[in-house]
Amino acid sequence: MTAMIMHSPATISAPMPRNPFWQHSLAATLAVALHVVVLVLLINAWSPPIPQVPPPRVLTTQLVMVAPPVAQPPAPEPTPAPVIEPVAAPVEPVKPKAEPAPQTQKIEQAALARKRVEERKREQLAEQQREQARKREDDAARQRLAQQQAAQQQAAQAQQQAQQAERARQQALADSRQYLPLSKEAPEYPERALDKNIEGDCSVEYTVNPQGRVENPKVLDGCHPLFIRPSMAAAQTFRYQPRIIDGVAVSVPAVRNTFHYRIK
Repeated sequence: MTAMIMHSPATISAPMPRNPFWQHSLAATLAVALHVVVLVLLINAWSPPIPQVPPPRVLTTQLVMVAPPVAQPPAPEPTPAPVIEPVAAPVEPVKPKAEPAPQTQKIEQAALARKRVEERKREQLAEQQREQARKREDDAARQRLAQQQAAQQQAAQAQQQAQQAERARQQALADSRQYLPLSKEAPEYPERALDKNIEGDCSVEYTVNPQGRVENPKVLDGCHPLFIRPSMAAAQTFRYQPRIIDGVAVSVPAVRNTFHYRIK
């Protein structure tokens, strides 16, 4: 049951008139307070809190293989192992090779030509080095041959000289045998030299004639005057075997003999 009460217009009091000054002052006060708050927050380096993002949920799966139940006798059948099919790698499509540009072809041709020139130079240098090595070997071989020939010539000359010396010695021996003295008598010591205790040597040079006798004796320098006469007299008594050449006796000139005078 609802009851409604009706007021008469005479009983409702009229509203009080509002002052606009107070409304404007209240709004200005609120605006100033808001600005002050914002200014304080800015001064204190206030920053709004960063909302926390919840971590994403991760679904973790695990493969669990359950062994098959063991069959009852008579005998358990072996369980075939699972066949793992290989996963084929994705085949990348073969890209067609791009044809080299004309400029690239020219560069490659120039590089090949330069490479051929360098190889040719290296081959020429190697050939020159081999030729020089061959020349050095030939020069060394010729030098060794020349040295061997010189050594052989020297040996031949030395052998020839030795043979000549041997022939000369043999000839000299033969010649000396041809006029070897058969008899020689010592000279008498001069009495005056004995009295004066004079000693010395006296050399006499003479020719042996075909009869083996002494001819043209003469005293050489360095002989003491006291020893000249006995030396000449002794040389006149010498007898030699004559020298025979081609069956003919010949004279032998410049035969020397030295007499030694010593007091014992």
